[in-house]
Amino acid sequence: MSKAIIKTEKGNMTVELYTKDAPNTVANFVKLAKDGFYNGLTFHRVIPDFVIQGGCPNTREGASGMPGTGGPGYKIDCELDGDNQYHDRGVLSMAHAGRNTGGSQFFVCHSRNNTAHLDGNHTCFGKVVENIEVVDSIQQGDRINEIEIIED
Repeated sequence: MSKAIIKTEKGNMTVELYTKDAPNTVANFVKLAKDGFYNGLTFHRVIPDFVIQGGCPNTREGASGMPGTGGPGYKIDCELDGDNQYHDRGVLSMAHAGRNTGGSQFFVCHSRNNTAHLDGNHTCFGKVVENIEVVDSIQQGDRINEIEIIED
């Protein structure tokens, strides 16, 4: 199973990627990370006891678009039929503006308290397995320095 290290200003989170349960979503995330797409973007949406969200290119320094509305220039389909499609603490999931409109934006869940309605609607494609406390320390505007992919 592949892993990603999301390196932020507040520390590094190690994520185990759900390559079997959401292969296309993982492949998209891995490609964007390897291309450096996420480097320098910020977490533009932070809602306590819900999620931290990042991956919008409109948060890049000098970008002119509204944060939270950008993507990589294409859309990917949701993958909702695999195992592990449960939005629990530390789960990495694809953000979208409606079914099959995801691209680069992702979120990480703070807890299960307010996320059950996301099950079956957003593709879970990983889970933080090391340094979960970093999720709790992220604030709106905190930067993603880099996402490093570690493949088996």
